Amino acid sequence: MKTILLIDDDEICRKPAAEALRRAKWEVIEAVDGDQGVELAIKHRPDVILCDLLMPRSNGYHVCRTVREREDIKDTRIIVISGRDFPSDRQSAAEAGADDFLVKPVEFGQLLEALQGTTSMRGEVNQPVMPSAAPSLKTPSDQTTVVKFWGVRGSIPTPGQTTVFFGGNTSCVEVRADGEIIVLDAGSGIRPLGESLAAEFRGQPIEVTILITHTHWDHIQGFPFLLPAYDAHNRLHILGYEGARDGLAATLAGQMESPYFPIALKQMPGNIVIEELKEMTFNVGKVRVEACFSNHPGVCVGYKLHTSSGTIVYLPDNESFNKNTDKAHGGALPRNLEKNIAEFIRDSDVLILDSQYTAEEYKTHVGWGHGCVDDVVQIALSNGVKRLYLFHHDPAHDDRYVSTMLMHAREIAQKADGTMRVDAAREGEQLVLGPRVVNGM
Repeated sequence: MKTILLIDDDEICRKPAAEALRRAKWEVIEAVDGDQGVELAIKHRPDVILCDLLMPRSNGYHVCRTVREREDIKDTRIIVISGRDFPSDRQSAAEAGADDFLVKPVEFGQLLEALQGTTSMRGEVNQPVMPSAAPSLKTPSDQTTVVKFWGVRGSIPTPGQTTVFFGGNTSCVEVRADGEIIVLDAGSGIRPLGESLAAEFRGQPIEVTILITHTHWDHIQGFPFLLPAYDAHNRLHILGYEGARDGLAATLAGQMESPYFPIALKQMPGNIVIEELKEMTFNVGKVRVEACFSNHPGVCVGYKLHTSSGTIVYLPDNESFNKNTDKAHGGALPRNLEKNIAEFIRDSDVLILDSQYTAEEYKTHVGWGHGCVDDVVQIALSNGVKRLYLFHHDPAHDDRYVSTMLMHAREIAQKADGTMRVDAAREGEQLVLGPRVVNGM
């Protein structure tokens, strides 16, 4: 009897598959996350591993790489499954060591064919760099929560006269809450943020936590230009989840290698600690933080900050399901993912959400991993959001175009007779939340 190891945190998918495989005379071992899956793989040495890509703790890419690095199990056949079908996910899975890629919901006949397959889609296996952990960082306490936008653009910086009002820097948002300075993403907007921090603290030690949603360039490209990282008195704690191809530290270091940048990451004199997260809930000082996988190529998350002044949800890259399109987002139907995201944003005081496309533009961008403004407003309304910020503005959209999208979004909200306030994120805008947030600020 052949042995198969099923690794999937979604019991609704895992249990039926396990029962069907047992009826087909397979010995089935079940794991609920990547860490447990790796342990069971080492212990039982299964013939096949069937592994989901997006899981808490160790994701599917990490499982693939770990298996391929061990002599005792490196030849195990690995089939990854996902509720999405982005081409880059398939490529990354192959490079991590997967032999096949199946899209949920998987028909049993399709699964049996994959189990009997002899072909391999593998590419080179990249070695992750595992950084050490660091304690939570502290900053001077404050009685309020302040949210400030430093970068609101997606894909690539767009400086110029036509983007002066909303701004042209890529993703970066600063949150001051409960004595912490928390920075959401390190796009090009983090450069002016760093200059502002240096001027504010005037040589005094700066302690900052940076939360990275994913390692696409527009979310990390500003980090090499972060001024506080070049002062040994400062402490920077960078948190994020392992990427599809490389570890977080390796990716951040890679963009600073010669010939791309004159100073290597390890040469930065600041006290920098990079930590790859496995749990989906953690704390930054007194601020409880939740993470949620989004519908975007690769390993990409959003963050929810639970502050004493309310909840702030930052989901800069996400494609929402639209019942009016013939093709499901990402090439698959991420129903479970949609449910998770809905629960994640529910009743949030502030929601910063990917709203890159108009409804007309979205027709030619289905599966790209970004949001349609009509869908975004409806999702926010349906889940009791108090204040919505349209985010990740398209590089082709000038100030006039973004303003038109904002007016359209407000019309949708007004027709719903809701109290939700809608704005378009703008560089330099600062939002102050008092000790208690009531009626959408």
